[in-house]
Amino acid sequence: MVNSPLLDALAWVAIAGFFGAVVFQWRGGTDLARQLAAGSWLVFGLFWLTMVPYYYLDAQSPIQTVLALAALPLCVYTGYLLYSGRESLLLLSKAVAIMGLIYLPAETIPFVRQWLIETTAMQAHFVMDLLGHAPGLSEGANGYQSRFDFDPDETVTGRTTYIVLACTGLGSMAIFGGLIASVSAPLKRKLSAFALAIGVIWFLNLLRNVFIALASPYGWFQFDWLVSFMTTYMGAQPDRVSFLVAHNYVAQSLSVVALVGITFLVVRILPEVLAPLEEVLFVLSGTEYDLFEALGHEEARPDATGDREQ
Repeated sequence: MVNSPLLDALAWVAIAGFFGAVVFQWRGGTDLARQLAAGSWLVFGLFWLTMVPYYYLDAQSPIQTVLALAALPLCVYTGYLLYSGRESLLLLSKAVAIMGLIYLPAETIPFVRQWLIETTAMQAHFVMDLLGHAPGLSEGANGYQSRFDFDPDETVTGRTTYIVLACTGLGSMAIFGGLIASVSAPLKRKLSAFALAIGVIWFLNLLRNVFIALASPYGWFQFDWLVSFMTTYMGAQPDRVSFLVAHNYVAQSLSVVALVGITFLVVRILPEVLAPLEEVLFVLSGTEYDLFEALGHEEARPDATGDREQ
């Protein structure tokens, strides 16, 4: 993730606005909460729009570029729905506020970011060591001990990788942390769902980092036809093809599948998270969905009487 004072400011303004909306709603000012949340969604959309050049030019990630481009109209539409009276979207706004509170300190506070990155790098290196690869760690371009120090003369591509904040899995953890914390449910089930989500994300992210760290230097995807295609049509450097395929296509595609699977597991423990997910589906499709009925969790609907252990 690119570090920029403008990006940090936009993110913090949006998250602060979402939290302000939560406070206004709690104090009974629902109309003011909707208006503040609506404006915050607009700022949030601008934040993602400013990320498009990074995803397209630097990261060369088609998936992230498309998602960042889609974020602005979706955020504007969400803000419009809120301003027009869709009060139920305040729950989704609350979830995003908590997601930001989990993620932004790591993005903007140097010592938190350093600890997360270096710890993630050490864990990935430990697994590679178990697999018979022990390149050592050195300073990456971010200034942290996060670079897997493969000898370029002993690898296929002569390249290596280093861990950045996006490699820590914190983004996915923040998504589930926000969803889980935003809903009303017994604390025991919320903690169980959170522990399950974080544990699975951590394990899969560790495997992901090891996969990319080995695929890049050892050229697991340096097929002639693929190198020709990527360099001709995608603007890739020839020796960077294995990294781009492993990171931007294989790992990111599997990450989407993993998020869906983790969501299914979380819903089994904490079906209350279906409420903000219904709002996401409405924004995406314009259609009302009753996920509680479809998945057989009608007892957990927000307007049900009381929260009880299932």
